[in-house]
Amino acid sequence: MLRVLGRLMRSAQLFRNSTRIICVSNARNLNLLEYQSKELLRDSGISVQNFAIVDDLTQTNSALEKLHTDEFVIKAQVLAGGRGKGWFNNGFKGGVHLTKDRNAVANYVKNMLGHRLITKQTSKDGILVQKIMIAESVDIARETYVCILMDRQHNGPVLIASPAGGMDIEAVAEKHPEQIKTITLDIYHGIDDEIAKDVCVFLGFSDMDILKKAMYELKNLWKLFVDIDALQVEINPLVETTDKQVVAVDAKIAFDDNAQFRQQDLFALEDVSEKDPREVDALRFNLNYIGMDGNIGCLVNGAGLAMATMDIIKLNGGSPANFLDVGGNVKEDQVFQAFRILSEDPKVKVILVNVFGGIVNCVTIAKGIIAASQNLGLKIPLVVRLEGTNVTEAKKVLSESGLPILTANNLDEAAKKAVISVKP
Repeated sequence: MLRVLGRLMRSAQLFRNSTRIICVSNARNLNLLEYQSKELLRDSGISVQNFAIVDDLTQTNSALEKLHTDEFVIKAQVLAGGRGKGWFNNGFKGGVHLTKDRNAVANYVKNMLGHRLITKQTSKDGILVQKIMIAESVDIARETYVCILMDRQHNGPVLIASPAGGMDIEAVAEKHPEQIKTITLDIYHGIDDEIAKDVCVFLGFSDMDILKKAMYELKNLWKLFVDIDALQVEINPLVETTDKQVVAVDAKIAFDDNAQFRQQDLFALEDVSEKDPREVDALRFNLNYIGMDGNIGCLVNGAGLAMATMDIIKLNGGSPANFLDVGGNVKEDQVFQAFRILSEDPKVKVILVNVFGGIVNCVTIAKGIIAASQNLGLKIPLVVRLEGTNVTEAKKVLSESGLPILTANNLDEAAKKAVISVKP
C-alpha cells in the first residue's frame, strides 16, 4: 500500500518547478504485474511489444514460437522495482536480460523461474518468481514521456508530457522545466485531435505518419484511463522506433479502489500471493494493515494517528509490530477482526489501542475490545486510550467488564505502559 502511495506522490510532485504541484489523495492497494498492465494497454488499442508469458520451463519453446524478433527481453514478473539490478537466491544476477541468442532464453528462464528475486524494494528473503515475460526487443530511435493522472487541485485529470522520456523524469522537471508540458483535461471531453496534436508535436513527433500514430496512441491512452477508473496511467517511455512505429514500452498504472464495485473483473486479476497474508486478511474486513518487526501491536483509527502512535512508541523505547488503521466508520466486528489479526502474530506481546472518536463512537470500540478479549481468550497485556465521542460511557463499559485492561489518559502514557508491559 505505502509503495503505491509513494509512486503516486512521486508522479504528483515531480513537476513543482514547471507547474503547480499535482496531488493525489489516498493510498491505493491494487497492484498488477507488468504483463497484466501491458495486456490492458493492448486491449485499449495502445501499441506494446509482442510478448508471451511462461510459468513452466516446458512452455519456453512454445512461447518463443509466438515471437518474431532478432533480440529478446526476458523479465521476471514480480511487484518490485530494481529488478534489473536484483539477484536470485540461487546466485543468478539480474531479473531483466537481453539476448539475441534464441537458444539462451531457456537458460535465463530456468535461472529465474521458481527462484526468489531480491531487489532494493523487497525483503531480504526476496519474492518468488512464478511468471516470466519474454518479449520482443524494440529498436528505439527516440523516447518520450506521457502521464495522465487525477489532480485534486484541478478537480480532475491532468495530462503531463515530456520529450525527455526513458530517464529520471524528476531530474528533467528540476533541470529542464521547459521540457514539461501540463494540460488540464475536461473529464467529459477528454483528449481530442487538437489536444493530441498539440502534445504530440511538443513530444517531437514531426513526421506526419508518425504524428498520426502518436495521436492515436494518446487518445487510446485517455480511453484506457477512463475505462478502468484509473488514478494514473504513466508511459515511460513512449518510443518512436527505427521502423517508424510508436510503442508504449513500459507502463505504471494506479487504480481507484473506490471503483472496485464496477471493476470487479479488473480487481480479480490481482495476485495476492506476494502480499503479507495478514494484509490480505485485513483487507477482507476493510482494515488497513502493514506488518512490522516490533512486538507492540497497534490498533488505531486514522492513518495520521497510527503514524503518531508508532512514533511515540519508538520515542519511549518500544517497537511497533504493525500499522493498523481501522478507519472512521469502524464496526464492532471489525474491531474483533483487528484483535484477531494482532493476537495471531507471535511477535506481539502487548496490544495498544489508541482511538480518537470523532466519527467513531468510543462505545463501539469498547464493546469490540471486550468481545474480542473474551472470545479470543486474550493472554497478553492490553493498553487502551480512548478520547472523543461517548468516551465517558466507553470508559464505564471497560471498567465494568472485569477485564485486566490498562487504561491511559493520553497517548504518551499509553505508549509508556505498553513499553513497560513487554520489558522482562
